Amino acid sequence: MFHVEELSKRYKDMTVLDGIDWRIERGEFAILTGRSGGGKTTLLSVIGGLARPDAGRVLLDDVEIWKLSEPELAFVRNSKLGFVFQFPSLLPALTVLDNILLPIAFSGRSPNREDRDYAISLLEMVGINGKETHYPSQLSGGQQRRAAIARAMINRPSILLADEPTGDLDEKTEAEIMRLFQRINQQGTTLVMVTHASDYTGFGNAYTLKGGRLLPYEEAEVNPAGAAQGGRYTA
Repeated sequence: MFHVEELSKRYKDMTVLDGIDWRIERGEFAILTGRSGGGKTTLLSVIGGLARPDAGRVLLDDVEIWKLSEPELAFVRNSKLGFVFQFPSLLPALTVLDNILLPIAFSGRSPNREDRDYAISLLEMVGINGKETHYPSQLSGGQQRRAAIARAMINRPSILLADEPTGDLDEKTEAEIMRLFQRINQQGTTLVMVTHASDYTGFGNAYTLKGGRLLPYEEAEVNPAGAAQGGRYTA
């Protein structure tokens, strides 16, 4: 589904992605770990069509996304990908239902009755049914995160990209969100999640980003990264 080849990205004098090769299969639950500031979010943004790499290719269903025009890339992002960011970022002036329907407006049409019925079914799936007329300020942090997940699913994406989706939640809510992601994955959605919590590596195929290099999680644990050298970390 995703095929990454020789992917590189630098910020000023720091190499954050260093010739990464990565294949993510359809239906996989891929979990990306690594130190804070180590490039995990950058990698997720590059494969999600949000940040352009300096070198390398990202193929999604055999289409090289960084050779697409901006309108074509926007269509891919909105039709094939769902994004769950580190913070829910729900619009406070909109109800929960209208927040969930918002990506449909970005696709250039107005939500219809079928869309609204599907949004309500997503609220039930994520465990906050009955909250559709509430505003974000009336929800707990965990409920806001669930609403953000429902919003990411409204266009029926084949891939869900999640960036630290449990980072600011209590332990009980973290576990509930992880079980929710597991159910979404079991229903056929490919899921790529960035997390700093090694506790969740058992939910799927785990990888670690160290020194700009991507390693299987077990291998990274056996061969820890070396010291920083000249603005670049070596793995």
